[in-house]
Amino acid sequence: MSTYFKDFPNDEGFFGPYGGMFVPDNLKAEMRKIADAYYRISKSHDFISELRQIRKHFQGRPTPVYYCRNLSERLGGRIYLKREDLNHSGAHKLNHCMGEVMLAKYMGKKKVIAETGAGQHGVAMATAAAYFGLPCDIYMGEVDVAKQHPNVLRMQILGANVIPVTHGQRTLKEAVDAAFEAYLKDPENTMYCIGSVVGPHPFPMMVRDFQKIVGDEAREQFLEMTGELPDAVTACVGGGSNAIGIFCGFLDDADVKLYGVEPLGRGEKPGDHAASMTYGKPGILHGFKSYTLQEADGTPMPVYSVASGLDYQSVGPEHAYLRDSGRVQYVTADDKQTMEAFFALSRHEGIIPAIESSHAVAYAMRYAKEHPHGSILVNLSGRGDKDIDYVVEHFGTGTNA
Repeated sequence: MSTYFKDFPNDEGFFGPYGGMFVPDNLKAEMRKIADAYYRISKSHDFISELRQIRKHFQGRPTPVYYCRNLSERLGGRIYLKREDLNHSGAHKLNHCMGEVMLAKYMGKKKVIAETGAGQHGVAMATAAAYFGLPCDIYMGEVDVAKQHPNVLRMQILGANVIPVTHGQRTLKEAVDAAFEAYLKDPENTMYCIGSVVGPHPFPMMVRDFQKIVGDEAREQFLEMTGELPDAVTACVGGGSNAIGIFCGFLDDADVKLYGVEPLGRGEKPGDHAASMTYGKPGILHGFKSYTLQEADGTPMPVYSVASGLDYQSVGPEHAYLRDSGRVQYVTADDKQTMEAFFALSRHEGIIPAIESSHAVAYAMRYAKEHPHGSILVNLSGRGDKDIDYVVEHFGTGTNA
């Protein structure tokens, strides 16, 4: 095994030139406290033992790997799914939320704050906060509040205070802005539990470490099922937490191709997509350096995706490093391809995926057609219950899928 996970990030939170801690000095001090607490607590027997018990008895891990027989027979190649949609609360997000809120509890924090786009991180945070008995404020763009109404209700039922964000594009970036502003008011007693492998150090590292369970499980399960490793692994990429989670299990396997799928939205025109790795350039956003979609003056560019959880102007710094190193290839799927995949998986396998995850399914379908003797493993990062109302309103019921 390589020493990759010990080497990256370095002590300052950098993955090569990406990452870091670009925040005000007072917040930098709090980030260092969180990092110190994480390094200390996460290696302790009590913390590890409790998290393992939570994963097994509360979250329902391990989640299975499933072979898409019907879809594979239609397309040619072999498509497999890592079923994170079966993780408690319906997505991969709970993997890091339980860890983050447990850390907040160990640090004596009185409240947790979070942002959410598609609502899956918000639901997972509300779930974790209820489990550990901490109050929870969740900031969500007004556009996404309307678009993901079922998840808003789930957060509220779980006891979270959902705060609509009404400025700017009223989507994920503005929700992150608002959560950071709230956190700055009382960082000593609150903890901002960032929802992806983004933000200032140590969050890209912590979220990766908590999500690594996905790749570790998937590698072992695939070998047990087939006697070999997949030819390729794919996952959707917005901030990048589900992708980094499954990629971690295969980084040392040079023969396994890794593909991150970005949202091309309506097309290549600026403002019509959120493919920061494909069309962006290095810049700083929300306290970290990575590939960012930005205007000539450095301000964040408007972005769009049919998937609320992917419409973000940047991407986790570790993804930027993996892109430059050539270990992971980043590709795109547009809205049309994504919705075709959404309906195809629903109709032919009886699995309704999240629109975010459908980007990866779209690429897997493309890969299967091009590699009739190959195998590809998709991180099905979430289920599509939250998207049903929006899908039917804008795309119908897919009767021709």
